[in-house]
Amino acid sequence: MSAVRLGFCAIGLALAAVPAGAADKADTPLSAKAQKALEGRTAGAPVSCLRLGNIRSSTIVDATAVIYKESSKRWYVNRLDHGQCTALRPDRTLVTRLSIDQLCDLDIVRVVDMTTPMEFGACGLGKFVPYTK
Repeated sequence: MSAVRLGFCAIGLALAAVPAGAADKADTPLSAKAQKALEGRTAGAPVSCLRLGNIRSSTIVDATAVIYKESSKRWYVNRLDHGQCTALRPDRTLVTRLSIDQLCDLDIVRVVDMTTPMEFGACGLGKFVPYTK
């Protein structure tokens, strides 16, 4: 088999693995820490985007979830696109560079330590699940 054909096979296998990882993420329950933060709230249907003007704050729960607070009654949980982002920790900050006034699934966020301004990596966002009280 030629090197080119072998390369195409490797790319095909890598692409075929992506949907399987996405399905696994949906089946994986939220971490205990995220579940505790959302206690007493009810999950709604996922949405693709949030308007930036409506987001009051965000909290990195752990490497698997970020909570975006719209109000005290409505929060959105973002489960990262690949299920987790190892660079994500509660003592770090998410930095986004957007061209529109929305934060959407598939947007890329950079993980930064604001005390050193060192960048630790980037993560793709997933769908935003609303939780209401």
